[in-house]
Amino acid sequence: MSHQVTPDSSARAMAAAVREGRISARELLELHLERIDRRNPELNAIVNLDVDRARAGAEAADRHQATGGRLGPLHGLPFAVKDTHATAGWRTTYGSRIFADHVPDEDELIVERVRRAGVVLIGKTNVPEFAAGSHTFNRLFGTTRNPHDPSRSAGGSSGGAAAALAAGMVPLADGSDMGGSLRNPASFCGVVGLRPSLGRVPEWPLYNLWETTSTGGPMARTVDDVALLLGVLAGPDPRTPLALGDPGPTFSRPLPAGTGALAGLRVALSVDLGGVFEVDHDVAAVVESSAATFAGAGARVAAAYPDLREADDTFRTLRAWHLQAKLGSLLAEHPGELKPSLTDNIRLGEGLSGADVARAYTQRTTIAERMRLFFEEYDVLALPVSQVPPFPADQEYPAEINGRVQATYLDWMRSAYLITVTGCPAISVPAGRTPAGLPVGVQLVAPHGADRRLLEVAAAFEAASVASGS
Repeated sequence: MSHQVTPDSSARAMAAAVREGRISARELLELHLERIDRRNPELNAIVNLDVDRARAGAEAADRHQATGGRLGPLHGLPFAVKDTHATAGWRTTYGSRIFADHVPDEDELIVERVRRAGVVLIGKTNVPEFAAGSHTFNRLFGTTRNPHDPSRSAGGSSGGAAAALAAGMVPLADGSDMGGSLRNPASFCGVVGLRPSLGRVPEWPLYNLWETTSTGGPMARTVDDVALLLGVLAGPDPRTPLALGDPGPTFSRPLPAGTGALAGLRVALSVDLGGVFEVDHDVAAVVESSAATFAGAGARVAAAYPDLREADDTFRTLRAWHLQAKLGSLLAEHPGELKPSLTDNIRLGEGLSGADVARAYTQRTTIAERMRLFFEEYDVLALPVSQVPPFPADQEYPAEINGRVQATYLDWMRSAYLITVTGCPAISVPAGRTPAGLPVGVQLVAPHGADRRLLEVAAAFEAASVASGS
């Protein structure tokens, strides 16, 4: 067995080691199963683990390689799919007791693509019920805990994915993001999560193929590994009419090393978008310190932000409309089975009028135009991913920030979901820690369609942060 590969190695290094025969898929799986045995009982990140099926998959991958078969870019890498993504033949519950015994007949497109890329499936990653909310707990599997402090939340809805990554239980993870479901857990767990441009990672099947608030995306421990997975997830598909046309390999090339991408970069940095939301003082300090990281690598940093004053109403309206359309009939069939906060949002959607939805889309159009003009002056917007550090795992959401009461379980997520409304790509990159040692990410936002450029900037920021000891 190769001693050069560990569960904490990069996904690119693992894939290269398997491809070059320095480690087998079965040996790589066993390394990860040992880590899962050690960390998962406490963290509860991976659910529906099937060790026998995983070993059979790894052995099949090794046989395929031994007979000269074509190897995908993720050949032999252990992978756990987010439990909201339908996986053929594998229990998929959406974090709900209603679907406790549900086994889909076909893969979602995201799962199709990772399977085709050669992964070895091992299980699913835990989610909040129907991915609603940014703290991962449900009545079927329980709460996922933060690897850096198990008394704290791992975030959500891709909390199981982020915790599994941070603990070295998987090298890559898929996720999805409506109001921060990729970005918040990445920030909480000290990993990287990309919400790509709308249309970059197509999803199928969907109840509404024209729905444009949620998107799938990649997560990893480094920006370069996120690029690797984006190259698998991205690209057009004839079943998804809104998919962008750039082929996946456009994004998967290794990112340039060093900090060169920051030289001359025009960075707009804002802690609270002009007072639109409250930010924990420790989080604000980390985000503010990123200005020096950018400037030290040659970027030009200005205190600036786009006008997103309508974005809160826009997001909340479209979210409620989406949840009612998707889950309203399920709530009617199973009253009392959904968690109260989700039920309340579905009920809110029932009360919306056509004029409400039209207002939201009109506002979204205005915001998109403002963002286009904003990015004529700046290359990147930097702001908090989450307004708080990881909060206690026994809370559904933080009730206050800096002593100020948060009226609903969405208030503390504004820094993520206001960016959702813009349709722009946004990435969470580790930027520092609180005095208590909890991870804090900075959110970098680029113009719609500029995903590769955003990855290059994020990788350079990552390198500059490491160099500065952040």
